[in-house]
Amino acid sequence: MSFSRIAILGPGLLGGSVGLAAQVAGHEVILWGRNPERVEAARKIGLEAICDLRRAVANADLVILAVPVGVMGRLFESLNGNLKPGTLVTDVGSVKVLPHEVAGRHGVPFIGSHPMAGSEQTGIEAARADLFEGAACALTNDQERPDSELQALAAFWQNLGCSTSEMNSEDHDRAVARISHLPHAMAVATAGAALRFPGDESLAAGGFRDTTRVASGDPAMWAEILVENRVAVTAALEDAQEEIREMLDHLAKPDKKGLQNYLSEVKARKENPSDNL
Repeated sequence: MSFSRIAILGPGLLGGSVGLAAQVAGHEVILWGRNPERVEAARKIGLEAICDLRRAVANADLVILAVPVGVMGRLFESLNGNLKPGTLVTDVGSVKVLPHEVAGRHGVPFIGSHPMAGSEQTGIEAARADLFEGAACALTNDQERPDSELQALAAFWQNLGCSTSEMNSEDHDRAVARISHLPHAMAVATAGAALRFPGDESLAAGGFRDTTRVASGDPAMWAEILVENRVAVTAALEDAQEEIREMLDHLAKPDKKGLQNYLSEVKARKENPSDNL
């Protein structure tokens, strides 16, 4: 099984980047968007793009949803009955339990995809064909679609530069809450605390830049992601509170040796994660 024609729903950074990368990999690509201005922007970067959803998906072998999670329900409903037999649907979202539930409710053949790639930049103007080079991509097959479909989807992402793995949607949402959503939330909190006093930013250097870069991401998109994955994100933030409390306790004593031991322990955990298995 292979995918000759790809329909991408959503003319944003990820949708545009998937389109460009898929074209380089030899696929025929069409991109759909509701907004004519964004569709025109997609054409300017070299993608075929239209506003007619039925035309976009009519002959597609693979349909990729590159839209916010909150929009997927309406798209799944629209797709039902408009796909040719054998078409597979996937997405690029960072939350997976909800899309699987909605796809199942509407009878849409769905395997989830989450390429761990992105940017603090937004919009299709920032799309790049090499965005997925070296990225991990998690596949979730809660509907237990045939192995031929799973392997074909894995091969598609591998051809775009990803390394793929399979997990269920609950494990995915728990994991990304900690390695993706928590870092974003902490970057926002760090930027908020660091910039309490106007003028201090004039002294900011690499540490501030690297730690807070993702806090410049799209607030609307990230608010939706954090709310949709709120149970797992809340647990991760509570663990982060415990880590901060431990540092505060060492500072309150003050306990330089204890703080150094704590910093060394976390440094080792970060640099040698396999030791924690």
